[in-house]
Amino acid sequence: MNIPPTNRLRFRLMDPTSAHDRELWFELDQDPEVMRYLNDSQPTARDEMDDFVVPRVASFTDPARGHGLWELADKQSGEHLGWILVRCYRFDKPEREEDNIELGWRLKRAHWNRGITTEAAGAIIEVLQQDPAIRAFSALAAPENRASIGVMKKLGMHFVDERFHLIDGRPPYASVYYEMPSPNWMTQLNC
Repeated sequence: MNIPPTNRLRFRLMDPTSAHDRELWFELDQDPEVMRYLNDSQPTARDEMDDFVVPRVASFTDPARGHGLWELADKQSGEHLGWILVRCYRFDKPEREEDNIELGWRLKRAHWNRGITTEAAGAIIEVLQQDPAIRAFSALAAPENRASIGVMKKLGMHFVDERFHLIDGRPPYASVYYEMPSPNWMTQLNC
């Protein structure tokens, strides 16, 4: 799958087997402000990156479907800005939702408040919504993460509920869940 460039961005599906890509993930996770709503501002340790994050990303990366972490790079300079996550909602649970595409994002702090996340996620949705098997697009955020909730709303997602999550025996954490229907799925149902 290919995501065409936007006015400011170009996209590349990152490779969990690439030392270069793993280093980009690690560097981004070292900024306490980037990690503020993910784990109380604690940088990701190298062994957690290698033993938990990389295998987890590898488990949902699927180039044919466009699932994985999409690198966001400045179209002119090529600078790495961050990434957009694309995967099935509840990808690691028995109740996995193949027709619900979860989006997530992480962006270098120097590029916050410039509309980059909304532009990038919107470009990805535009490509993926062509698949009539996709029913919805969704995203999760900490209830106090107003910036991410703002992105969800700008994308056209609406609040559904608050959910509690468990990841590999870690303490449960609360998230707000937002969702929007995929227009081609709705069109197909109405035919």
